[in-house]
Amino acid sequence: MGGIRAAEVSAMTTAHNSKVDAQVSEAQIAVHWREEEYVAPPVSFIGQANAADPAILDRFAEERFPDCFKEYADLLSWDAYWHTTLDTSKPPFWKWFVGGRLNACVNCVDRHLATHANKAAFIWVPEPEAEATLAITYRELYRRVNEFAALLRDWGGVQTGDRVTFHLPMVPELPVAMLACARLGVIHSEVFGGFSGAACGGRVADSGSTILVTMDGYYRNGELIDHKVKADQAVATAAELGHAIDKVLVFRRRSGQYASGSPMVEGRDFFVDDLLPTYRDVVVEPVSMPAEAPLFLMYTSGTTGQPKGCQHSTGGYLSYVAGTSKYYQDIHPTDTYWCCADIGWITGHSYIVYGPLSLGTTSVLYEGVPAYPDAGRVWRICQRLGVNIFHTAPTTIRMLRKLGPDEPAKYDYHLKHMTTVGEPIEPEVWRWYHDVAGKGEAAIVDTWWQTENGGFLGSTLPALQPMKPGSCGPGVLGIYPVIYDEDGQVVEAGSGKAGNICIRNPWPGIFQTIWGQPDRFVHIYYEKYNKHKDSTDWHDWPYFAGDGAVQAADGYFRILGRVDDVINVAGHRLGTKELESACLTVDEVAEAAAVPVIDEVRGRAVEMYVSLKPGLTASKDVEDKVAAAIDTEIGKIARPKHVWIVSDMPKTRSGKIMRRVIAGISNFADVGDVSTLANPEVVADIRHHIQAEKLAHGEAPRQLTPAEAEEIRSFGHAE
Repeated sequence: MGGIRAAEVSAMTTAHNSKVDAQVSEAQIAVHWREEEYVAPPVSFIGQANAADPAILDRFAEERFPDCFKEYADLLSWDAYWHTTLDTSKPPFWKWFVGGRLNACVNCVDRHLATHANKAAFIWVPEPEAEATLAITYRELYRRVNEFAALLRDWGGVQTGDRVTFHLPMVPELPVAMLACARLGVIHSEVFGGFSGAACGGRVADSGSTILVTMDGYYRNGELIDHKVKADQAVATAAELGHAIDKVLVFRRRSGQYASGSPMVEGRDFFVDDLLPTYRDVVVEPVSMPAEAPLFLMYTSGTTGQPKGCQHSTGGYLSYVAGTSKYYQDIHPTDTYWCCADIGWITGHSYIVYGPLSLGTTSVLYEGVPAYPDAGRVWRICQRLGVNIFHTAPTTIRMLRKLGPDEPAKYDYHLKHMTTVGEPIEPEVWRWYHDVAGKGEAAIVDTWWQTENGGFLGSTLPALQPMKPGSCGPGVLGIYPVIYDEDGQVVEAGSGKAGNICIRNPWPGIFQTIWGQPDRFVHIYYEKYNKHKDSTDWHDWPYFAGDGAVQAADGYFRILGRVDDVINVAGHRLGTKELESACLTVDEVAEAAAVPVIDEVRGRAVEMYVSLKPGLTASKDVEDKVAAAIDTEIGKIARPKHVWIVSDMPKTRSGKIMRRVIAGISNFADVGDVSTLANPEVVADIRHHIQAEKLAHGEAPRQLTPAEAEEIRSFGHAE
């Protein structure tokens, strides 16, 4: 495993605080980031943890691979047991649990009815606080799933292996629809509700779906958003790509009321609640599927080419999310668990729907914005529903820290476990999450993984391995990571140098291929470090994650972000996350984003954009503090050319800062389409302020070369 156990912390040398000043090649990322001290998990957590026995580390040691994953697979109910744990005959198209048969819906719903029929599977919290919370028991979930499955099969005409696309927000109808497809052996593809209709249409066309399931509207930031209008755009976009959407199924957010200004198209658009009474109480026999049969597609965007349809399996994927939910999320059937993310992303698929439901727990679903109507909303929900496991992204944590740093203390909730997911978390933000949001009572699991991976790849086992702010930890059970340089040489732990983090072995949650593009799958993820293309030995096929990382001497990894999300300053390639983490050590700073600017002397220079905590005003003093923090934390090589204090950052609907937009502003370049941002109005304000200041200082715009323009346009959007 390469990790350490909590009991060994006192016997280990504490993390060093000296800066690394290594000479690096162009092919390496310069790392100037001190290691943090360890934080031990609470004794109360260790006493009840699913993974409290150190023997589990030995059970998943490399010499026991791949049969170690039988432990995860045995958490499921199988119709037929497998005869081959891992089939490597056609690398890198791995097949797990070959010969096994099961149904994902049965594992998430049916098998819990005997013991948990009246327990809540989901507690849905609408964004309007005056609207009633809805508890959906496992029995009620079973009924809803069967009825929608019957509708899809008997009215929609779908068959096993067909694809159905959803463009749904965070409402109970989404997991119901997913599980209905799983019951039928139909492949589902959910498109994040915040994406445009055009983005949805492109994904529909790629998957070959003929049915689109959507909703008339949903609440966000206090407004009832017209969502159905995007379906019309999706249909039109798909048609332009030569694909027809035959049927659009529309759920209504409010019973008997239509929330959209988009007219229903006769013969194409149908209200689900008009059709469902025909299938009242119908029970659909679940289809027993081969373990390697596809369960769903999850599209991930890149800077080049069309979005990638990541195809995930049934048996391998479900086993992996069940196992990681049990041991890393520490989910027990008696817990009330809240993953404050969106099912439109892989986090929601794995750790809102399939993982928790496979373990028979109660999950919270929240419709809206975590800080609506104020920054105390999340903590009120935790208090009211008795949430004891909380799971969210650093983006959300930074927002809550910025808008309501003292809010958690106002509410009587108690968490045993907290997760951070989706991007590296800065140590200063981690400490607020642990000390303030978690009240020092919870174990924190900082995770690293990707859409393609199905579940966690890097993390600490919460009862056995101490936490370290800013580090995700070692490889998780059964995962054997390595860092390679550009030449395929191992970058040793503790060297202070970074490279490309890879996984040396297959694992059950890994996606099977890119839908319809097997050559692209091999090229992007395996070709870089494969030296023997005809080999069927998995050792010859390391998985290239596309992320930069550094490994400390203790085996813990610090993820530096996408390998493309680096800024090359005078030969030093500086990760955006290390720059942004340095800024967040300044008390006044709430958020930070680093972008490159074309520089005649150094090639590239750094510019920092920061927003301040509420009630604070921009000043030269704060700018100087930010620059000094970077000097101190990283070194003068990383000193920013400018520090820009802005009222807010341009962000996606999911809260991610759009670095390509501010990079475009800093370079007097095209910022691209901003219409789908959550706050497009800030772009013009930032551009006017920044570019006026630059012109006043004699920084006239220069003509970018095509390569420079593409670099700026794609910054922050690595393939």
